Amino acid sequence: MGRTSRKKRSSLANRAIAASAALILGGGGLVAVNVYASAGEGWSGSPPEQTRNEGPQMSTIDCPDVGNELPEVPEQARGEVDRELAAMDTQITDAYQQFADRKDEIAQDPDLAENAVLGPLRDKRVASLDRIGIAIERSADRPEGLEGLAPCSLRADDDDGAGDGAGEEEQGQDPGQDENPDPGEDENPDPGQDENPDPGQDENPDPDPAQEGNGPEASDFVDIQSVQPNVERPRQLRGASRGTFTTDCGRNENGKFNPDNVIVAPGVSNGAHHMHDYVGNQANDAFASDDDLARGATTCRNQGDKSTYYWPVLRLQNGQDENDVAADGGGKDQNVGEIQTPSQVTLKFVGSSTGKVTAMPRFLRIITGDAKAFTNGDANANASWSCTGFEDRQLKDKYPICPEGSQVVRSFAFQSCWDGRNTDSANHRTHVAFAQDDGRCPDGFRAIPQLVQRIVYDVPPGPGFAVDSFPEQLHKPVTDHGDFINVFGGNAMNRVVSCINDGRNCR
Repeated sequence: MGRTSRKKRSSLANRAIAASAALILGGGGLVAVNVYASAGEGWSGSPPEQTRNEGPQMSTIDCPDVGNELPEVPEQARGEVDRELAAMDTQITDAYQQFADRKDEIAQDPDLAENAVLGPLRDKRVASLDRIGIAIERSADRPEGLEGLAPCSLRADDDDGAGDGAGEEEQGQDPGQDENPDPGEDENPDPGQDENPDPGQDENPDPDPAQEGNGPEASDFVDIQSVQPNVERPRQLRGASRGTFTTDCGRNENGKFNPDNVIVAPGVSNGAHHMHDYVGNQANDAFASDDDLARGATTCRNQGDKSTYYWPVLRLQNGQDENDVAADGGGKDQNVGEIQTPSQVTLKFVGSSTGKVTAMPRFLRIITGDAKAFTNGDANANASWSCTGFEDRQLKDKYPICPEGSQVVRSFAFQSCWDGRNTDSANHRTHVAFAQDDGRCPDGFRAIPQLVQRIVYDVPPGPGFAVDSFPEQLHKPVTDHGDFINVFGGNAMNRVVSCINDGRNCR
């Protein structure tokens, strides 16, 4: 299939969480499908007989997302709060590893989970939440109820594999993102692709016993040919901005990777606990300032675009290690397998279905999707999965199994409304919004060019790939997400707006 692997690395409200009993099977995570299994354990391994029928098998740690519960943080406190939130992510990662390492003991003694994993984690979170409260109250009132966000629980993977995972179309989807992109990039694959795939390609092959990790599992995949078309194109009103602006920034051919996230965890190495692909700005790491980004080199053909575009890497689980197998964000955070360079990356800015767009401010930060959607729920999930030739069928919580000759497609339609004031917000969400069902921005927001990303991979048919994730998110497809920082120059951004508002298709 001509896959490509890159080897180069740069190094407030209480929430009720339901907990279940028992345990998991496999190397520190879920039972995998052609993906991961503990060395020496094999696919046929079974949990202890006495726990087999005691209830749902526990698979991960579920903690309240403190960042989502802090929409208001004084500007003076944001750096300290962001660092503390990143420390809490590390606490969860460490606790998840403790849980995975002692899963057999916990299965036989459920009290051990509280004593060895959840209790110590709660104590660390209480201390971090107290420091967050102190940082905020230096400039504002201390948030109430922070201590209620400390407890975590064990939870089972409650995905039983039912349904096709398609779900409703996400609010604010790109008006036309399902249309064929640039000529030739979404051509139909070989004749007969709508027929049943080769016998057995959708069966669960034995995983490589040398692999170890924590997901995904069989129910995370679905044959795209079993999914009914579910994409509806929004109606464009008179006065809609119908143009597009496409920027070509490559496919990360030069292999810029790191496990940082300068938006969510500035100044914190390995703030993401998973590896990102980067295209565009080459200065992006955890310590990059706006000035660093402004001076940075760019892979974009249009040198007026120094924006940074990044997303979790996709890995092929074929038993082959990457160079980051012993590194943060890689194997140390249970992200293993060959990183795949996309076969295509399309970065397109589109308009509003109801009117003109205005320029987005320089250094505007937008995150779309939720890296913790498996435990948080899918309220902020916004990635779509499909296959070339089948892009009228979009999946949100499943990986697609594509037929021979068809490639995997992941796409993101970013928020298209801006509050007119802020380039970021405390929870990195409330300064931007999706358009409403009628295509208009919410009150107090204005329409800006909407970034639509389409990333294509030439991987072998069938299960056997996954995106990087926080370890406790188990590589679920619903956790996919994209990040963008606008570093267009003023003249370049004005051209983007002009092309879109004038109905032209520009590059």
